[in-house]
Order: sequence, then structure tokens, then C-alpha cells
Amino acid sequence: MKSTNLIRKKFRVRNKIKKVAKIDRYRLSVSRSAKNISAQIIDDMNNKTLLSASSIEKDIKTMKKTNKTELSKIVAERLAKKAQEKKITKIYFDRGIYKYHGRVKIFAETLRKNGMEF
Repeated sequence: MKSTNLIRKKFRVRNKIKKVAKIDRYRLSVSRSAKNISAQIIDDMNNKTLLSASSIEKDIKTMKKTNKTELSKIVAERLAKKAQEKKITKIYFDRGIYKYHGRVKIFAETLRKNGMEF
């Protein structure tokens, strides 16, 4: 089965990250759509998702309407708070098929401001 360009790009980015990543760090995977953004912290050694945050969650959905960049900041703050509760500070950032630009960049910068290291 032949892979599409997007699937190949996703695996190319992920494999480059895994080669240089240290064992003591978890992977932060970001995915976005036209309206929403979500992220999860994954333990690749055990293949388990440790934490996740999304703009689809009920309490974020009930907030008054905000633009997409503000939504990215809110989700990043929520994920950083959950990570600090579980004492996770060091991660590596898996941007997937998305460029480090726009909402993905704002998401990453907000995580850095809230104490995450990558």
C-alpha cells in the first residue's frame, strides 16, 4: 500500500524527533483542524497517552466565543497545568504535518511560558 504525502511527512518528522530525543522525555503531539486544536503527551516507551487537552472539551466549549489563536492559548495553558500536576516538565514537540507557524507556534510559545521545556 502506497502512503500519501501527508502520512510520509508525518512519519518523517516524527522519526527525526525520536532520533534526537532523550529517553527521559515524553512526546507532545499536536493536531489541529479548521476550527479546533488538540494535543496529547505520549509515553513512547509504553505506547500510552498520559495527558490530553482539546478545544472540544465541554468547559472550553461553554466559554464565550473566541478566535482560534485565543483557543490555542487556552488549550496550551490547560495542558501545561495538567502536566505540572503530574510533574512533567520536559517534553519534545511533535508538530506532525503542520508548519511551526500560526496557531501551532502560539501553542508552543504558550507552553514554554507556562514552564514546559522543549
